[in-house]
Amino acid sequence: MDPIELIRHHIRTVPDWPAPGVQFRDITPLLQDARAFRALIQTFVQRYRAMDIDVVAGLDARGFIIGSVVAYELGVGFVPIRKKGKQPFTTVEETYELEYGSATVELHADAVLPGQRVLLIDDLIATGGTMMAGRRLLEKLGGIVVEGTAIVDLPELGGSKKLRDSGLVVHTLIDFAGH
Repeated sequence: MDPIELIRHHIRTVPDWPAPGVQFRDITPLLQDARAFRALIQTFVQRYRAMDIDVVAGLDARGFIIGSVVAYELGVGFVPIRKKGKQPFTTVEETYELEYGSATVELHADAVLPGQRVLLIDDLIATGGTMMAGRRLLEKLGGIVVEGTAIVDLPELGGSKKLRDSGLVVHTLIDFAGH
């Protein structure tokens, strides 16, 4: 089976979660299946091996799972971008808007050095708010975000377009209609 189809096959859709009308794209089955998880990681590694990447930054929380393994395979460091209040050291923070309310993510103030080339990774792009906030944090520290990547794009929600319109190169493996 083609790696992308294998990956798609292992993404579960959970209807009406966390709210009525939402089609939640659950990557848990993808992580549970060794063959599918390996295909996922190898697909990312093949894309980024030839790029000049100094560090991988993963967005809380599923971006940690994928990003840390990709960083390991690329032989570079990993930086977690976490929800507010979870980092034990001096941080920089960025607040962004959600559909209903706002959220804040943080990064250690010494996580990225000026000029370091960063791959920003998450499991899914919906409205793009989390990835945009992560990018802003990395750039506050002088990092250069070379690409934002995710397994799934929900293009109808406009996040990937918003990110591209801001100048970020965006790469996703699979598009799903709806949200």
